Amino acid sequence: MTLAQIIANLPALVVAIPLLLAPVAALIPFAALTWALAVAGTGGALFCAVMLMGATAGGKSFSYALGSWPPPWGIEFVVDPVSAFTVLVMAALAFVATLFARTALLAEIAEADAGKAYSAWLLACGGLSGLVMTGDAFNLFVFLEISALSSVILIALGAGKDRRALIAGYNYLVIGAVGATFYVIGVGFIYAVTGSLNMADLAERIPQVPQTTVVMVGFGFMMAGLLVKAAIFPVHVWLPAAYAFAPSAVSALLAAIATKASLYVIARVMFGMFAGVPDLAGFAAEFILVPLALAGIFLGTILAIYENDIKKLLAFSSVAQIGYIALGFGLASTAGLAAGFIHIGNHALIKGGLFLAVGCYAVALGSRVNLGGMAGLGRRMPITTTAFLVCGLSLIGLPLTAGFISKLYLVRALLEADMIAVLLLVMASSALSVVYLWKIVEVLWQKAEGEAAVTEQPALYMPLWIVAIANIWFGIAPAPLVDGAQRAAMYLAGGL
Repeated sequence: MTLAQIIANLPALVVAIPLLLAPVAALIPFAALTWALAVAGTGGALFCAVMLMGATAGGKSFSYALGSWPPPWGIEFVVDPVSAFTVLVMAALAFVATLFARTALLAEIAEADAGKAYSAWLLACGGLSGLVMTGDAFNLFVFLEISALSSVILIALGAGKDRRALIAGYNYLVIGAVGATFYVIGVGFIYAVTGSLNMADLAERIPQVPQTTVVMVGFGFMMAGLLVKAAIFPVHVWLPAAYAFAPSAVSALLAAIATKASLYVIARVMFGMFAGVPDLAGFAAEFILVPLALAGIFLGTILAIYENDIKKLLAFSSVAQIGYIALGFGLASTAGLAAGFIHIGNHALIKGGLFLAVGCYAVALGSRVNLGGMAGLGRRMPITTTAFLVCGLSLIGLPLTAGFISKLYLVRALLEADMIAVLLLVMASSALSVVYLWKIVEVLWQKAEGEAAVTEQPALYMPLWIVAIANIWFGIAPAPLVDGAQRAAMYLAGGL
């Protein structure tokens, strides 16, 4: 098989490898072997994603037809600078989270549950990759459900430590089902007037049909469903509990990649499928994404300030950070899209690292982590805490960190759009994030009564430090991330 043939099959492999290994993991009774399968699945997907990123250099794109029916009649996977960038970010963080899971996951679930845990883990990773790669609007719904149902299982596994994980999983199931239903109803409306489900074909057909109420209603339903999946304010209510009560490794996985896939789809729908209807996409950007993003930025930050459960605190922080990404997309400009995609990559690094650090604390303490229980851990777990601080400083946007690059490009996009008032609000929110970060730092070095000795495990802090170093690396040398994000933005901006 030639290199060209291998590359041609990579779009299917990045999705198929984890999906095919998932049922195998469920049948194996040995926890170490199921973890090895998960590493192989996520590692194989990462290799494919790296190759796909290289194949799209220079703005190239290609598709992979599933079955014997060519597009637009058959289902296809689409590889372009947008999907290649997003799937690479997701695959990289999924692989690191899998390395971390070997020790962290077994510390919070029964060993007998390891098979189904890693099976659901691989299904979630494969489903989210399929969500990004598919070029079919209905097939996107299928991958939404694969990733959602597997995520419910992963969240519910936290019930061994806290029964509230079952409620969190149930809420995620119900709210996610509502979001998915809204999306597929919207697809039905659009299919009724176009007769097509292929996204590229829809981008050509939608401008040619009469812009009736059917088109607007279809677009509205699709956007509503995707906003739920992306946890954009005010339909974010499933996220805090899901992150808080899931096993720590699962929280890290979901925080790093789950909402990023849905945000990608929002950009793809608005500036891809509906690119030929600029008034409709522009209205959604200006009057839906921007206001909701700003509200989420402030609400998430304020709720994080007053939260004492560390995982819920980070979850509310994620609501705010998702708002930054949505705000970039809402600017509906090349600079705004680039800022949004840059923050997709950087926020995956930041929040993935913070949740990995919390997982280290949870394993060391043998219990859920709240601010009171973290007293003195800065002295007792210096390796973990230093990495936590690196990711925390990146969160607030300190220079020489990845988070600073995100904020810098968002500021540039806002200045280009002459949105000075919004810029000032964003800067104010960034300043407020210092409050909850300092609250954590203060507790970490606070003297506590009867401090018990804890052990830092290399199997836990080494994956954490991979992410922490990446936060510094992309703050000092951001070119690879920025170039990939800008290529993605320029590709989508063709429809603006």
